[in-house]
Amino acid sequence: MLDQAFFATWTPRAQALLRIVAAFLFLQHGTAKFFGFPQGGFEHLPPLIVAAGLLELAGGALVLIGVWTRPVAFVLSGEMAFAYFMAHASQGNVLSPMVNHGEAAVLYCFVFLFLAAAGAGAWSVDAARKKAA
Repeated sequence: MLDQAFFATWTPRAQALLRIVAAFLFLQHGTAKFFGFPQGGFEHLPPLIVAAGLLELAGGALVLIGVWTRPVAFVLSGEMAFAYFMAHASQGNVLSPMVNHGEAAVLYCFVFLFLAAAGAGAWSVDAARKKAA
């Protein structure tokens, strides 16, 4: 069996990988809205979509590199909860994200909520600052 030292070593690294991958994917939602990359783009963005895109760009970038991870992730978690209830649950089947196409919003919401509680993990500006202090 694996001992606790193994988990103590690898948990912050796995947490960092979750943060990096989730933030990279989330950031792409913002780049798609504003720049049409990797796909999409809009000719005219309603104000609510502009606000979401700004959170996805700025928040995704900050979480990706691990700067102010806890407060930024908390805001992003709230954004995704808002998006779920506004765009997906309002279509019906509030308890079935698979049916209302809100699975990504729910997963982002809870991944960011976890990061808000647990922090950035290893390989982050937050961790480097803590180590330097």
